[in-house]
Amino acid sequence: MDQMAYADRRRLRRKLTFWRIAAFVLVVAIGFSLYQFAAGDRRDTVRPHVARVVISGMITDNSELFERLERIADNDQVKAVIVSISSPGGTTYGGERTFKAIRAIAEKKPVVSDIRTLAASAGYMIASAGDMIIAGESSITGSIGVIFQYPQFDELMKKLGVSHEEIKSAPLKAEPSPFHPASEEAKAMVRSMIMDSYDWFVDLVAERRGLSREEALKLADGSIYTGRQALKLKLIDKLGGDKEIRDWLETKGVAKDLPVLEWKKKDEGSFFSLPFIAGHVARLMGIEMDVSPGSLQRWGAEKLFLDGLVSVWQVGSDR
Repeated sequence: MDQMAYADRRRLRRKLTFWRIAAFVLVVAIGFSLYQFAAGDRRDTVRPHVARVVISGMITDNSELFERLERIADNDQVKAVIVSISSPGGTTYGGERTFKAIRAIAEKKPVVSDIRTLAASAGYMIASAGDMIIAGESSITGSIGVIFQYPQFDELMKKLGVSHEEIKSAPLKAEPSPFHPASEEAKAMVRSMIMDSYDWFVDLVAERRGLSREEALKLADGSIYTGRQALKLKLIDKLGGDKEIRDWLETKGVAKDLPVLEWKKKDEGSFFSLPFIAGHVARLMGIEMDVSPGSLQRWGAEKLFLDGLVSVWQVGSDR
């Protein structure tokens, strides 16, 4: 056998060995993933514990989160819940749904709202669902209010020589439009809708924080507050962190030696999750990129397009 043929056979054997190992790893990974999926919720119910739910980024109509909160409410092994919030807010409807889901838990077991770096607008709405709100001294919260924004392309279209024609059933249909300035009637319609949601938000804060409507209105001008300021204004109950949370839970009969288990999305960290596959493919192409679930969420459409009224704190915005 000549040297060329011998070298070819050695390369072929190495390739076969590689693919055999790859196939074995694939089978093991599939088996492990199936076990993880099958075990799923059972891992969360094997012993008494305090459940932690992390809500971060933009708040939207998140069906997965609502289902997770419902499972927590129905799980007898969960003795208390810590809702850790790091969010500038999001859609008003998303905040409303999340608020109600947390209150459903609070009807059965103690709930602590743990304000981290930021819980503003709809983020504060969610925090107010807890029986106790604890924040850091420099945490940012507040921004109680509702906003409706839309782009205006009218001047740009004129410069480009582009016109937009429309035929509609009534003057207020599809108003306000990005293709022409809003009429006074359209502005009045939107403002009426905004103020209706705003009134609901203010009443919610007043009820949950034991404030009169007049007191809540004074705080609901879109202002943001540090944890220290929020404590003085009765928007939170206590300054602190994990120790203060466990101290309060102990007053509710929740033993300090109970472990805190984070209830995550089912697919987070899975071997065959989209982030894992995307990251592996990127590395094979020589590209280093962050494709964690949080990173994908930041790049997702939910940050680009928020349907409906928005309760969100934006740097540089009045509300």
